[in-house]
Amino acid sequence: MTGTDVYDVVVVGAGLAGLAAARELTAKGRRVLVLEARDRVGGRTLNESIGDGNVVEVGGQWVGPTQDRVLALIDELGLSRHATYNEGLAQIEFGGRTKRYRGAIPPLRPMALADVAQAQVRLDRMARTVPLDAPWTARRASVWDAQTFDSWLRRNVRTKGAREVCTLVCQAVFAAEPADISLLHFLFYLHSGGGIDRLISTVDGAQQWRIVGGSQRIAQRMAEDLGDAVELSAPVRRIETTDYDVTVVADGRTVRASAVIVAIPPTLTSRIAYDPPLPGHRDQLVQRYIQGSVVKCMAVYAEPFWRRDGLNGQATSDVGPVKLCYDNSPPDASKGVLLGFLEAGHARRLGQLPAADRKAEVLACFARHFGPAAAEPEQFVEKDWSQEEWSRGCYGGYLPPGAWTAYHDTVRVPIGRIHWAGAESATVWNGYMDGALTSGERAATEVHTLLDAGARLIPG
Repeated sequence: MTGTDVYDVVVVGAGLAGLAAARELTAKGRRVLVLEARDRVGGRTLNESIGDGNVVEVGGQWVGPTQDRVLALIDELGLSRHATYNEGLAQIEFGGRTKRYRGAIPPLRPMALADVAQAQVRLDRMARTVPLDAPWTARRASVWDAQTFDSWLRRNVRTKGAREVCTLVCQAVFAAEPADISLLHFLFYLHSGGGIDRLISTVDGAQQWRIVGGSQRIAQRMAEDLGDAVELSAPVRRIETTDYDVTVVADGRTVRASAVIVAIPPTLTSRIAYDPPLPGHRDQLVQRYIQGSVVKCMAVYAEPFWRRDGLNGQATSDVGPVKLCYDNSPPDASKGVLLGFLEAGHARRLGQLPAADRKAEVLACFARHFGPAAAEPEQFVEKDWSQEEWSRGCYGGYLPPGAWTAYHDTVRVPIGRIHWAGAESATVWNGYMDGALTSGERAATEVHTLLDAGARLIPG
């Protein structure tokens, strides 16, 4: 092992999960090295400048009530948050008509609204019966995991309008189509995030606040505290384990440690070579962990002109391709920013088009909702996360039918000296920044306990 640096723990990935793990272990006196494939920290959070000191978040951006860990960390790091703009009227384009409304309930036909309400009550009730730490043990797990969310909708939601609303919820939360996702996984995720209202709402929901300066500032501040313990542009290619140690081979770097925490999306964990190979059941599971399909698009204007018309910038559409819009302007409104999501099937289709064609379709949606001025932004910013080599999709991973009941918790259970973190391995707020942080801290506790029990590296 001559010339190989030695650490207590190596962390693979400098997203929120990896940085949280490294921070926790460093505080406990462990010597830690974080190896990050990208030339930046932050994982699926990323800020982009739009000039004059302003940024937009082209990755994950919102935090909300009950996301206690990320809210506490924002305060601890000296960062602040501001409310998502929500003053004025929202719009809904549905069934060939566009209406403006105030409040959380859109003006749908009474039959459709009643159908949506009964579906939500049933889904939330079912979700509460799914154990967060063991979804496959739910009483009806085998039945729910044998079908897609689409199958359930077709049998339990009677009106076309209500099915469209439920489809939009699935696309917005998972960046996936209802036919893609296991009903059991859908229910687990609802329970993890506190129910449908919590997941989709702005006020008192997961979209309530943004971080001043952009969400990537969380990771940047954490990395600043860790200093030289974070190495960038160092993709890990191979992990070798013995009964006594771990050797991690990255581009231009080989290090030895007592344990490793792999804190990257499940689908990417299979792109690392392991010696000895990982158990087949673990590899089979991550082959099934699919990353969502989303292109996040923002148009930047001199001012948020829609506010003069009494609009809050939020728009919902059953037409698309942009089905959800938000006002993503800086808190001082020094610029106007409209945010539109291309998700699931629309992201897959438009992601294959030339950038100019995709931009034209997005701006046409903005113009339908907010008038001709929306078709002429000063800047246009987009990020297709499925094209990102070290993400391969957003917002998070989801499972198709059969995976939970066949493979159980192999995404989280340690394998020898290899431990796992990442938003997809969280039990509470799975797939969100809050879940990423708690997953990293959970993995750090596992490793710290392992080392305290005497599983330290034997020098050689």
